Amino acid sequence: MRTVLFPPRAVDLDPVDLQNALLRVAVGDYSAEAAVLLLVNDGYWLPTLAGAELIAVDYDDDPAGPPTGRPAGIGWAQVAWTDLDAAVRQGRIVGSAGQLRLLRAAASLAEGQPVALGDLAAGLDRPRLALLLAAIAHAGGSHEHRSTGVVGDVGDPVPPLVPWPAGE
Repeated sequence: MRTVLFPPRAVDLDPVDLQNALLRVAVGDYSAEAAVLLLVNDGYWLPTLAGAELIAVDYDDDPAGPPTGRPAGIGWAQVAWTDLDAAVRQGRIVGSAGQLRLLRAAASLAEGQPVALGDLAAGLDRPRLALLLAAIAHAGGSHEHRSTGVVGDVGDPVPPLVPWPAGE
């Protein structure tokens, strides 16, 4: 039996492992996927939230349970969406006006926290607006849409309405 001396912390994870753990929890829920992808693609928030301990992580394998023959790894991660507003008010996390708008958009997608979409979008620069539009399209499932026959054969996959911007 393994002994865990310290619980896993998001800040200690490799960024790619953290992204994968967040996406593993979100997969299948387009709004949750969109929220995580919005934070991942912006590049600022994951390390910031991890450093403020606003991302919970846990092992794929129960360290106190019977061994499964697989090495234990970080299996899942979840943003504490409901704690974000308080963390901003307390100064535990900070960001530019545009960064904070994207964080509010992600929280709205993930947990339904209300935002004034017009005000939110009006305060974004072009790259962040592109991320927001891609997130909204993803939440709507546009990456899974099929042709209705107007363009292409009925049932053929069509590209997302707004694709995620290419990474650097």
